[in-house]
Formats: sequence, C-alpha cells, structure tokens
Amino acid sequence: MNGALRALATWSGAIAGLLMIVVGGLVPAAFPVHEASGWGVRPLGITLQVPALLLTALLCGPRSAALAAVAYLSIGLFQLPVFHEGGGISYVLDPGFGYLAGFLPAAWITGKLARQKGMDDPLPLAGAAAVGLVVLHLCGLANLLLGHLAGRWGGDTLALVLTYTLALLPQLLLCCATGVLAWPLRRLLMVPS
Repeated sequence: MNGALRALATWSGAIAGLLMIVVGGLVPAAFPVHEASGWGVRPLGITLQVPALLLTALLCGPRSAALAAVAYLSIGLFQLPVFHEGGGISYVLDPGFGYLAGFLPAAWITGKLARQKGMDDPLPLAGAAAVGLVVLHLCGLANLLLGHLAGRWGGDTLALVLTYTLALLPQLLLCCATGVLAWPLRRLLMVPS
C-alpha cells in the first residue's frame, strides 16, 4: 500500500506542477514599488513559469517536478501553444528551446536538493531554487552555443545570449520568493525535509 500512496503522491504532484507551470507562463512577474504618486507595480519582463517549476520541485520532489516538466514539454511540442511563442515540434529549432529543455534537469536537481537534510528554512530552499535556475540557464546557453557552432543563429548569437542572460537577475529574485513561499507550504503539506 505504501508504494501505491507514493505513486499517487508523485502523480498528483506532477499534475499540480504542470498546471502551475502552464498558468505561471501566463502570469507576468512584477514587484511593488513606491513612487511619488503612491504604490505601483513594475513588471519584471518575465513570467512566473520558472518559479512555478522550481516551487513544484521544492514541494513535490524530483520525480513529480521532472514528470511535470516532461508533460509541459510534451504538450508544447505537440501543438498546444503553451510556450512563449506558441508550440509545435518546430520549436526545437528555436534559440530558447535549450532553456525549456533545461526544465528537466533543473526540476530534478532542485527536487533532489530540497530532499536533503537541513532544508527547513527559506534560505536553503531559495538556494536550491537558485541552483536549479543556474542549471536551466546553463542548458539554454549550451543550446545557444551549439546553434552558433552550427550556424543556426547567424550573427545574432551575442544578442541572444545577452537577451536570455538579462532574465537571470529577476529570476534570481523570484528564487528568493520561491524559497520563502515553499517554506510554509512544506510545513502545511507536511513535506519531509
């Protein structure tokens, strides 16, 4: 019976994670700012998709997060327009696909780190999310480099690298928020640390 409950927890975590990733891709990230006219919201130029993936890994573990990442990539590659500029198998040739492919190792590594001893404070949880984010970006940069070597991007490789790398700072800030959010949720959901 224990195996059946574990499988149920894994699959339910994967389904919840997939839903969070899809919805997170629709929600632009922003932060509150105080201006002369009062409080406002300043957009960060990214969505909540990556934090949703990392939160899934922190809460549900590596298996659920990896399954959610595989499911997200699968539905995006098979014509459902869940990616930034749509979907379809031709998206494999897009410069940003390396970042999407990085979802899988980022989810697994973040989930594995979240299951280590001492992961019961926001700072280590944010650190685990940051490690996952770095893994995701390394996969994306590797794809850009391979595409450059194959001549796929023309002379725009440096511009592509800068464009994608500029998203790293706001995503790191969201890793902090993800760690802080994961901390009470792990206690509420009784996630073992």
